[in-house]
Amino acid sequence: MSENPLLPHVRAALHEVEDPEIRRPITDLGMVDEVRADDAGSVFVRVLLTVSGCPMRSEITTRVTDAVSKVEGVTSVDVELGVMNDEQRDAMRTMLRGGQAERVIPFAQPGNLTRVIAIASGKGGVGKSSVTVNLALALAAQGRSVGILDADIYGHSVPDLLGLGDTRPTVVDDMIMPVPAARGLKVISVGMLKPSRDQVVAWRGPIMDRALTQLLADVYWGDLDYLLLDLPPGTGDVAMSLGQKIPNSEVIVVTTPQTAASEVAERAGTMAHILEQRVLGVVENMSWLERPCSHCGETERIELFGSGGGETVAEALTERLVYEVPVLAQIPFDENLLAGGDRGTPIVDALPDHPAAQAITDLAAKVAEKKRGLLGQRIPLATS
Repeated sequence: MSENPLLPHVRAALHEVEDPEIRRPITDLGMVDEVRADDAGSVFVRVLLTVSGCPMRSEITTRVTDAVSKVEGVTSVDVELGVMNDEQRDAMRTMLRGGQAERVIPFAQPGNLTRVIAIASGKGGVGKSSVTVNLALALAAQGRSVGILDADIYGHSVPDLLGLGDTRPTVVDDMIMPVPAARGLKVISVGMLKPSRDQVVAWRGPIMDRALTQLLADVYWGDLDYLLLDLPPGTGDVAMSLGQKIPNSEVIVVTTPQTAASEVAERAGTMAHILEQRVLGVVENMSWLERPCSHCGETERIELFGSGGGETVAEALTERLVYEVPVLAQIPFDENLLAGGDRGTPIVDALPDHPAAQAITDLAAKVAEKKRGLLGQRIPLATS
């Protein structure tokens, strides 16, 4: 019997349907199990989900129905959902890992083009997570594919800053799918993997090291232009592990203007250098507060936390690392920046024309301009 003439067009339409978590065509993933069409234009599609409790089942059904309905000659679409068996899941995982069945950290492999940028600080409370989230959104707004790994084991705030709440990732056996967020961001956080939101993470060094390896190797990140890591404050186990696992990663140091913050921020940059990471520059957060003068009505700047901290850190690191470490941005303090974080609506998206949002957008442009190179990195040389 000859094939129904609708079927080639239906398969082509299905090839344009992406899995909302993996962001690959469902045909490439082996999710399309069966396609039938009759002479009346009725189409049946059976789609295999990766797991039975897939949180995106409704979204997948909608995407398949919409795509097939647009094919000329189709009068109705019936979508049936099934579940992959173990062999099908194994084949999908191997395909996603580029034919490698074993766990590897893709960003540490030769030829990997993803720029891994760690956002570090010497102390907590400087707005490091807020900078990470808004910078990621600003890069995504430029058309980049961006992932965020919330590696702040004890203070994982990235999900709340993005309004993800209690959203959990889909786990396919030993592969974790990052949670999709605004502007196509891919996000994973230790907070998403806890059994309950109020559970306390009490891990020591070796356990944290294994957890970081899992988040880098077991998460299917796909093809990213940038992976931003929100590090814990200070120079502890996570910062050291990252430098060892991804030696070609780069670092942005976040500080505030006051001396107490700038002095410890220098240590974060120095640690990065010891671990052979390149320090891209310094971001000074909460630089000033702008408000109308009560007497003249003109806009005035109030330096709530002093001034000069960012420049001090940049100068100290430039001298210590023997290459230029610039101040990449000064981000003004504003209630809208705080409120956006509380609501899960980062200021770059909520108020793109705001001075703080503009400062972060300019920061993203500078980061994109700085191509990854050998400057600031140590090159191991054999002496045979």
